[in-house]
Amino acid sequence: MKHFLAAAAVALVAFGASAQSQLTLPPSGGNERASVTQQIGLVHISIDYSSPHVRSPQGVDRRGKIWGTLVPWGLNNLGFGTCKECPWRVGANVNTIFTTSHDIQVNGSTLPAGSYALFAIPQQDEWTWIFSKNNTSWGSFFYDPKEDALRVKVKPVPLDNSVEWLRYEFKDQKESSATIALEWEKLSIPFKVETDLIQTQLASFRRELRSDKGFTWNAWDQAAQFCIQHNTSLDEALAWSDYAITAPFVGQKNFQTLSTKAQVLSVQGKKDEADVLMKEALPLGQMAEVHQYARQLLMQKRGKDAFDAFKLNYDKHPGEFTTNMGMARGYSAVGDYKKALAFLQKAQAQAPDKANKDNIEKYIPMLQQGKDIN
Repeated sequence: MKHFLAAAAVALVAFGASAQSQLTLPPSGGNERASVTQQIGLVHISIDYSSPHVRSPQGVDRRGKIWGTLVPWGLNNLGFGTCKECPWRVGANVNTIFTTSHDIQVNGSTLPAGSYALFAIPQQDEWTWIFSKNNTSWGSFFYDPKEDALRVKVKPVPLDNSVEWLRYEFKDQKESSATIALEWEKLSIPFKVETDLIQTQLASFRRELRSDKGFTWNAWDQAAQFCIQHNTSLDEALAWSDYAITAPFVGQKNFQTLSTKAQVLSVQGKKDEADVLMKEALPLGQMAEVHQYARQLLMQKRGKDAFDAFKLNYDKHPGEFTTNMGMARGYSAVGDYKKALAFLQKAQAQAPDKANKDNIEKYIPMLQQGKDIN
């Protein structure tokens, strides 16, 4: 019995130690865990890191002693592990992890999709960012330069205001790029990431159009519209737009699909084919769709064609504010300012809001003076 009790006591102590080790505690050293994520086009980029404060966990103010002291310049022997010339882990505690869902360019160099440990070699005038394939180690104690996926050199940028907690931020976001900056105390260390927006998007279209998402005409039309807007892969866009019209069980011949195909043909320089298709599309269009198409013709300096589209729209929807405005623009485009003024005055009484009323008040004297309002 005594032996049993002794064994039980040992087991309880062991269990207690094990249970205690599994309790959830704040990050060690007061270094808050943080993450930041940004989508650039279809590319998802995230950075997971620990964020130290300018003040130490004991409350010591380290302002002016971060760079070159707490974070020493260059490579350093940390006194533990296999690394003898170790970079900084650009954070605290566990490694800072940089993840990208697609291949990207970092300061002009290619970084394949994946997760990387992020390190840096700090210098007073120039820093080196390191993306390491080994993203599972703790800190840089076992860092091996043979595992580098990429190194890029950057210039540090002084900050006017102090940043208390180390942070990563996405700045200067554009359609296909952004700048990522580590900021702490009064220093920012930026690098630029760029994505191949068009090729990434096209690859996604090709994949998704073969899935259940391709079971509607809208999807094929949307893919073709992207190509039109970016003037890319036009032969593929033409095939997609045609599929949106003719595909069994999927295709529909409507204003949207026909006009999309006509736009592709127009961008390819096949104006006559595009015009034939638009003549077929116009009777199928809703009032707003036809009006917008006619406005596009005005922008292309095709006044007579725009008038014909406005007239067709008016015949289907007579006396509406939109079609009265359309006729005013159409007659103005072909130089008949008297008739344009008559339709504009009809539209004036129907104007739905102040912005439209103000525009009409601006257009009336222009037509009275024989000036085009388009």
